Amino acid sequence: QEQLVESGGGLVQAGGSLRLSCSASGRTFSSYALGWFRQAPGKEREFVAAINWTNRRTLYADSLKGRFTISRDNAKNTVYLQMNSLKPEDTAVYYCAASSTITVVVGSYDYWGQGTQVTVSS
Repeated sequence: QEQLVESGGGLVQAGGSLRLSCSASGRTFSSYALGWFRQAPGKEREFVAAINWTNRRTLYADSLKGRFTISRDNAKNTVYLQMNSLKPEDTAVYYCAASSTITVVVGSYDYWGQGTQVTVSS
């Protein structure tokens, strides 16, 4: 059974950092792109970043470039999201998702994790 499990969320003060992890299991995701999305209360789910397993191509939301970095560890089947200089507006549930192609489109992702809460206090 395909499964994506996020971890690493929590409460952090503004200006701090967190690293989220997404562990993929149950199938070979080696041909998939893994992406991070987030959803704040009352808002739509939005794209954060994505990475290919193969050529390491990455995509970022323009507003987050420079603060967030996506990376992967093939040996561990894990994708990471390093978040620096966090702001209160980064508060959201962060989701990991898998797609057959690297894209910013939410609907193109077939597999989703359960999400991890990130709360940034001012």
